[in-house]
Amino acid sequence: MSDDPTCTSISWPADVSTLGSVDTSPADPSVAAWGEPAIIARCGLRAPAPTADSCVVIDGVDWVVRELSDGTAAVTYGREPALEVLVPKAHGPVPLLLPAFGPAARSLPETGRRCT
Repeated sequence: MSDDPTCTSISWPADVSTLGSVDTSPADPSVAAWGEPAIIARCGLRAPAPTADSCVVIDGVDWVVRELSDGTAAVTYGREPALEVLVPKAHGPVPLLLPAFGPAARSLPETGRRCT
């Protein structure tokens, strides 16, 4: 949960792919979810440091992507605060879902770091 004003007023997508939004518990404007199992997005993370993890650029937003045991995590790179999207394996390749989060990610202040 974040009390950063940028995160508490972030505009989440109405849906992700064909998945509608679902409630989060506890309710928090810096966290949102879609579908079942839920894709979860949260704003307010510390920006990641340079890493050897995969970094991709989608619709002008840099994302550090790493595989998890049960899915994939994508965190904005070069944005502070950072936005994280957790995608369960059931929803397929995360890069195909990240465009839905582009507007929210682009609303976060840039730090000047980029994927290389």
